[in-house]
Parts: sequence; C-alpha cells; structure tokens
Amino acid sequence: MATSPTAFERFRKFFGVESNQLRHDHALYDDGSFVEDEPHVKDALIALVPTPGGILRYLRSLFPFLNWIFHYNLSWLLGDVIAGVTVGFIVVPQGMAYALLAKLTPEYGLYTSFIGFTLYWAFATSKDITIGTVAVMSTIVGNVVIRVQEQHPEAGWSAADIARSLSVICGAVILFLGLIRAGFVVEFIPLVAIASFMTGSAFSIAVGQVPSLLGIRGVNTRNSAYLVIIDTLKALPRSNLDAAIGLTALFSLYFYRWFCGFMSKRQPHKQKMWFFISTLRMAIIIVLYIFISWLINRGIDDPAKAKIRVLGHVPSGFQVTGAPPITTDILSALAPDIPTTIIVLLIEHIAISKSFGRINNYIIDPSQELVALGFTNLFGPFLGGYPATGSFSRTAIKSKAGVRTPLAGIFTAVIVILALYALTAVFFFIPMAGLSALIIHAVLDLISPPSEIYKFWTTSPLEWVIFWAGVFVSIFTNIENGIYVTMAASGAILLFRIAKSPGRVLGKVTIKTAPRDSARGTSGVSPDALSEKTRLAFVDVARDDLSNPEANIGSPYPGVIVYRFGEGLNYVNSGRHLDKLIVYIQSVTRRSQLDKFQKLGDRPWNDPGPRRGQAAFTDEILARPTLRAIILDFTAVDALDVTAAQALIDLRVSMNKYADPDVVEFHFAGVANPWARRALVASGFGGDSQSTISAGASDEKTGIYEPLIGVAEAGVAAGDAAQGPSKAKEADVEAGPVTTVSSGSEISPAGAKGAPRRFVPIYGVNRPYFHVDVETALDSVLRSLDGRGSDFSGRD
Repeated sequence: MATSPTAFERFRKFFGVESNQLRHDHALYDDGSFVEDEPHVKDALIALVPTPGGILRYLRSLFPFLNWIFHYNLSWLLGDVIAGVTVGFIVVPQGMAYALLAKLTPEYGLYTSFIGFTLYWAFATSKDITIGTVAVMSTIVGNVVIRVQEQHPEAGWSAADIARSLSVICGAVILFLGLIRAGFVVEFIPLVAIASFMTGSAFSIAVGQVPSLLGIRGVNTRNSAYLVIIDTLKALPRSNLDAAIGLTALFSLYFYRWFCGFMSKRQPHKQKMWFFISTLRMAIIIVLYIFISWLINRGIDDPAKAKIRVLGHVPSGFQVTGAPPITTDILSALAPDIPTTIIVLLIEHIAISKSFGRINNYIIDPSQELVALGFTNLFGPFLGGYPATGSFSRTAIKSKAGVRTPLAGIFTAVIVILALYALTAVFFFIPMAGLSALIIHAVLDLISPPSEIYKFWTTSPLEWVIFWAGVFVSIFTNIENGIYVTMAASGAILLFRIAKSPGRVLGKVTIKTAPRDSARGTSGVSPDALSEKTRLAFVDVARDDLSNPEANIGSPYPGVIVYRFGEGLNYVNSGRHLDKLIVYIQSVTRRSQLDKFQKLGDRPWNDPGPRRGQAAFTDEILARPTLRAIILDFTAVDALDVTAAQALIDLRVSMNKYADPDVVEFHFAGVANPWARRALVASGFGGDSQSTISAGASDEKTGIYEPLIGVAEAGVAAGDAAQGPSKAKEADVEAGPVTTVSSGSEISPAGAKGAPRRFVPIYGVNRPYFHVDVETALDSVLRSLDGRGSDFSGRD
C-alpha cells in the first residue's frame, strides 16, 4: 500500500535534493563497525551533473502557474477580478505620472504597466506583487536619460530608445541570474539598505515634484534634493494657478484617505466597503480634477495655451513596437548605470514580494522571481516598456483587495488596454499639478515611519547610523550614491563582525529546572521546587552572555579547555580566535615542565620570565593545572578554509610544545559539515593519528582506554524523526527502560518484550575525536585522562 510522503521527504522535494545527495559515505570494517569515509571531489562534481528527472523538475519550476492553474475556480476568479480591476483604476494615472519622471511621454507608462501585468503571472511565485512603473525606478531612468543625452549628443538617441535599451540589458542580466538559480544574491542587500534607499529616494522624489505642484517653472528638479528645496523657496513668487490645483488635490487625497479610515473604525461591519472606496481615491481625485481642468481649459487644443498646465495629447493604442536599438555604442554609454538599475529592480521587487509572502503565509522563490522580473524587462521594450519592478503601494492594495492568484494581473492589463484605446482623449485635460500631487501622495508612504527607525536603533545602533547615512547621501547628492553607501557600509560591518566574531571560553554549570515563580526574589530557588533531573550546560566564563553573576560557573575539568567559535572559523577571523584561545590557556594553566628553561639564555624572547632575583614560579602559577585537552565547539562552523585549517595545526604544535612531554588531545563537538570534517582529518585531527592512545581494545593493566563515542538507537526512520518525538516515545514505552548502553551492541532493556533494542554509533568509530555535543566530548576527555593515569579522576 502506498504511503504518504513524510515531512523529511517533502523537505527534500521542496529544495530539490535527491536522496543520494543526503547520504553519508561510509564503509564497514571486517567486524561490521560503522566507519566514515570523507566526501570525494569526484562525487561532488558528479552531483552537479543534471539528471533527467532534475531537468524536468527545473523546466517545470520555470512555470509555477502549472501548480495551480488546473485548480482554478469561480471563487478565485471573483477575488482576482475585484483585485485586478481595483489596481487597474490606480495604475492608469500612476503609470502616466511615473513615465514623466522617466523623461518619457505618458503612454510609455501605460505600455510598461500592460506588459508587466500580462507577462508576470505565468512566472510568478507571489500572488500579491504587481510589476510595472514605480516612482524610484522611473526617476533613475530619467537621470540616465539626461546623462546619456548630455554626454552623447551626437548619437541622437531619443529618451525612449535609451530607456528601452536599458530595460533589455538589465532584463537579460536578471533573467540569467534567475535561470541559473542565483536568487541568493538578493540576500546581500540588507533590510536597512532597502529602508534607507526607499526613504531617501521617496523624499527626493517628493521634493522634486513640489515645483510642478505649485506651477513653478525653471527649477532643475534633477539636482540634489537640498538644492531643489533652496531653488523652490527662491522661486515661490513665480507660483500660479496650478498651485491651487496641486495643493487642493494633495489635501483631498490625504483627507479622502483619513475619512475612509475614520469611517472604517466607526463602521467595522462595513470595513471592506470603506477599503475599496479608499483605494479608488487616486482615480476619483484625478477624474474630479480632469473635470475642473476641462472647465478651465474648455475649447483649447494646444497644451501650450492652457490656463493651467495639462498633460496634453496621449496617442491611442500601441505606437511603439519592435526591438530597441541595442548597439555597442549605447551599451557602452549605459554601462555605468546598469549596476544601479539592476540593484534597484532587485531591491524593490524581492523586498516587496518577500514581505507580502510573510504577511499572507506563503514562500516565494527568489530565483523564480528573478526569472519573472528579467523576462518582463527583457521583452517589455518590444512593446514600448521601460524598466519595471514591483510596486509597494499597488501590491498592498492588491493584497488587501483579496487577490487569490497571480492571474489577477490579466484583469488589470484589461483596464490598462481599455484606457489606452478608449480614454486617451480624456487624458489631455489631466492637470500636471494634480499628477504631481498624486506622485507625492504615493511616494511619501515609502518613507520609513519613526517606529521602524527607532526599532533599528534598539536592534543595531550601527545599522541605524547606516540608515541615516544613506538618507543624507541621497538628499545631498543623488539616489544612486545613497544605494552604494548603504550597501558598502553594510558589507563592511558584516566583514568587521566576522573578523571580530566573539569566540567564547566555556565553563561548566549543572542545571536543574524550576518553575519561574519559585525563582522570584533574592533568596534564590527553594530546593523543594527543583526538578530531580540534572544535566550539564556550558556557558561563557567571562559572563558576557549576561548570565547571573551569582551562578557558579566552574572549570569543565582542570587542564581541559572548552572553546566555542562564533560566526564561523575562516581566514578572516582564525588568527584572532586562536590568539585569544592561546592567551587564555596560558593564563589559567602552566607548562608541564617547570624547569624546561633552566638557563636564562634558553628562554624565548617573548617569555623572558621573572626579573633577576625574583622567584621563578609564584604559588599562583604552581597551583595551576597543566594543559590536558582542548574541546572546540564547531556548532557555528560550517566550513573550513586552508588558512583556518593551518591555524588549527599551528595551535596544536604550539600547545604540544607548551605541554611537552604530554600530548594535548583535541576534541571537536558539533562538526556537521562533511567537508569541514574532511578538512580536519586532512589536518591530522579527528582520527587515531592525533593521539598516542591506540584505537585497539582497552588495556586495563596499562590504563589505556578507547575514547567514548555517541550512540543512538537504530531503526527510527528519518521521516519519523522529522515528525517529532511522538513515535520515538511510543517505541520507548513499548520497549521499556534502558539499563545499559554499549556502542554497536544489542541491548535487552529491563522488562522489554519482543526484540532487543539496538544502538549504533552516530559518527564513525574511526573518528573518535568528533562528537555530537560538548558533553559527550568532555566525557571522552575524562575517560582518556583516567586511562592515561591522570591525577584528576572522575567528575565533580
């Protein structure tokens, strides 16, 4: 009978991992013991070769709509139609307004919006996001157009040619990244950089629209934001009738939204109705001011003769078809702006899609989103589109409107195409001041609210500084510089944090549990409230983890050092980690041979010893233990590079000289990555070769014992383990309590019924110095010390 896939199998399927990729290479000794075999480069390369099944899954993943389109139903259709039409009423005026920011005529905004809505749905993994014109991207395109035309006047490129060519180039790069499944690159853009970029650019765009809002001409709105503010203030006496249109339109938009929010609170049962009324505010206000503009400019056919500035003639239908003029000359001219454009496209789209995925409880595929974004920008220019990405405001409206699937974009595209063919005559009378009010109203929502900025401060003060640095750079220079500053600063902090990662020397504490209420007050926890079960825990001996200073943190064992790496061990931080470890070891232990340097001239220059006439060794030094073993906690280390491996070798050499004639044992806890284990083995760690103790049978006469290894019960499937402890617990109940544990042996629990339980080693018996956790490593160290005839026997 077929069984349903386990949670573990579903995990593998979701991430496209074949079962043979998850196996552990191993072999068997003649006696059947489990031993490890390091991963091979050949196997790693073979794993990269696509299989027929993998190719089919890859091709299918390029078209996510195949997973849901055959389940489409009337309920989904109703939700998509409502959401799509709602967004359509917003995108028409917004698209035309944003096209003006890109130094293009209004129809290009409608072309771009239509293409985005038409193409995206087939490749989408987000049901909420809308691809189209956005204010920030349009502003950057406008800056590119101005720069290229100023620097290459002889080429004669039109603004549309430059914008469309830029879209094709950036779309091809993004599509390539998506096809090779390199969506992880978006993770290099931190949230603080996104917030800073959005805030700075929104403020700059809003400031740049103020002259048009007030009907002031002659102000260069492409200057830095602070210069635009100064020039606008100087030109205030030149404002005209447009100011009445612009200011009242802006006030109407905010009042409209406030009133709908107020009524929504007063009438909770009509919340949905007031939401839809609120979302239509841009379309309603624009229609109202089109009517006012028509009354003022009635009978005028020439926009230059209008009493208030109007949008002018908008051609009907698609007037631009075919490929943009991609040549080596235009590619060379656009090259400096391509990185900025790609970053902005990625920032807005991925940040918005991830955000709404979390809000609405679904996961997006960043690589597939790059495919959708790249495909749209690559082929959109063939119908007049310019660079497009996700829109925050329209995505929020679409989500709240109850969108059910990505197919809602098709219904928005229908509204856009109806506007292109049926409403272009009406667009003539759209007042420019009204469009400026619409842009200001839309972009000010992108500014990070004070509560979010305060959260940056409480979470990471350094990133709070980066946020404001990006905002001020955007305001006092340009948006592009603001992006580079925040990303560079965030990257620098990341590298600094890795280089200065705080490794911790761990001490041992014995833990019991107790109810929280019993721990209140200054008298401590009553013994009656303590649980009977005890266990070991390992915490920072320096108490930098804010542990209670009254808690007794003891040494794991005299002469045994436990060290936990923080944020990995690599060439950037290996020197600092191991220097810190050596300094600590030398401060709490002593050399095994106190008289190693009998003559003053034999001492090394960096350990000159006491001055002449002073005691060679103080009582405090004599009371210290000698160094016996070092346990390295690798739970935060996923990979080991050559520099880090060599640093560990140097540590071993240095510590063995320090402990001479004894040999320092090195134990490793939590080394999960097979390639990190391979690197350690290649450096002489983990196996029997690192110690003078033989891996053979124990010799009680000489006091030599095999190291301890961690074992686990055999027979529990990975899928059952992934489903939680219930099945394992059920098996335990049936089998009865365990009386003894022995590696690789079959054990009959006390009172067990049926077959005996079998325990097997978790890691290979040929790697006795790799342990599951620190406690197992410490147990192994204590056994080894006892076998070597150590003065320190037993546990505290």
